[in-house]
Amino acid sequence: MPGSSGSAAVTRSTLRQQIADALRDEVLAGRLQPGQAFTVKEIAEQYGVSATPVREALVDLSAQGLLEADQHRGFRVHEYSADDYRGIIEARTLVTDGMFRALEEGRRGYQQPGDPRIAAALAGVRRRGEEAQRAAGAGDLTVLIGYDLRFWRELASLFGNPYLADFLHRLRVQSWVCAVQHLRQLTDLRGELWSGHTELVDALSARDTGAARSVIAAYNSHSLSLIERLAP
Repeated sequence: MPGSSGSAAVTRSTLRQQIADALRDEVLAGRLQPGQAFTVKEIAEQYGVSATPVREALVDLSAQGLLEADQHRGFRVHEYSADDYRGIIEARTLVTDGMFRALEEGRRGYQQPGDPRIAAALAGVRRRGEEAQRAAGAGDLTVLIGYDLRFWRELASLFGNPYLADFLHRLRVQSWVCAVQHLRQLTDLRGELWSGHTELVDALSARDTGAARSVIAAYNSHSLSLIERLAP
C-alpha cells in the first residue's frame, strides 16, 4: 500500500533522530568517553533496534563532528583539543556578532521593541537562563548543559534567521562535547562555570548590543582559560 512505506520512512526517521539524541546525551554526560570506539551492531543491540536507523544516526553525528568513522571498524567519539575549542569559540562569536548586527540594523527579529510577543519570548528565555545559572552555581554540569542549549536555541530563534540559529546550536553542542571532556576531570565545579545568561538577556532586552558583546567576550575568555588550564 502507498501509505505503508511512507509511514515506515517516518518511523525510521524518528527513530534515527531519537538514537542520535540519545548518543549525543551519552557523550555530553561523559558516559561515552573521547576516543571510545563502538560498532553499529553494538549500538543496535543496546537500544534493541535494527542496524539501519543506528547507522544513519551515527553518520549524522559524524557529520556534526561528534563522532569519527573508523573505516571498516565502526565509529569512535571525537577527541577535541584546546585548539579545537578556540576555533569553535571563534566561530560562535562570528555567528552571535552577526545576530547582534541584525538587531542594530533592524533587519531580522526584534523589529518592534514593544511587541508583547517578543517581550514574552524574552521572558521565557530569561527563565531558562535563570535555571542555567542555578545549575552553574551548584556545579551541576549535566543540568547546566540541558538548560544552556535550550537557552541559546530559544534566544537565537528570536533573531529570525533559522539557518544561523541551527548553525549556532551545532556549534554549542560541539563546544560542550569538547568542554565536558576536560570539565569532568574536576570533582567540584562550583564557581568554575559561566553563569551570565540573564545578564545577556537583559542587555538584549534593552537593545544594548555593546553590553551584549561585552558579556559574550567575558564568557569566551572565562571558558577558554578554563579549558586551557584543564587540557593536557
